[in-house]
Amino acid sequence: MEKFKSLKDHVYDYIAEQILEGNLAPEQKINESVICEKLNISRTPVREALIQLSSEGVLKNMARKGFVVKALTEREVAELYSVIGVLDGYAARLALDNLTEKDRANMSFYIESMDLAIRTANFEMYHIQQLAFHNIYLKECGNATLIDTIEKMKSKLLKKSYVDDPDGKTKDILMKTNDEHKEILRLFEQKDGDGLFKYLLEVHWTQAYAEYDAII
Repeated sequence: MEKFKSLKDHVYDYIAEQILEGNLAPEQKINESVICEKLNISRTPVREALIQLSSEGVLKNMARKGFVVKALTEREVAELYSVIGVLDGYAARLALDNLTEKDRANMSFYIESMDLAIRTANFEMYHIQQLAFHNIYLKECGNATLIDTIEKMKSKLLKKSYVDDPDGKTKDILMKTNDEHKEILRLFEQKDGDGLFKYLLEVHWTQAYAEYDAII
């Protein structure tokens, strides 16, 4: 049964989504009035969501400046990646027997879409498609608390716009990441739960990608 969401929860999700999509940058101030107008709600739930995000380390409450998006240190990013790897691997293992043939076909479609997006340097589309890829099995893990925890931890990983650099380094990194998506799908098709857990933890969520701010 889907958990009931309060107004504060909706604001929380909205702000987290804006951070993940790169619409709110590190050290950027949160404009409470704009959020109230955008969501057509009062200031109280907005304030409650901001306080919660601050307590979780996503935002900072600055004296005389208000709430700003927190920039993570390299160590904080590495720690987040290691924890997300454990949780994501566990979610994948839980979802293993719940995925349908259609789910796996959709994952394959997203992989092909990511390949195309990378080749054409449409990195924003790559980001959208990789989120959709991971969300297929996250939604089927059957543990709402686990899903919520993973989403909150991912919201701390501040996405930046990928740059189509002349030497093609960004494309090479994302192509390698998408090769890992292919391996994840293969492990799902083989119904290898232990392999999935190990691969997501030890390969897919690693500091190497954190250094490039690749939200994988």
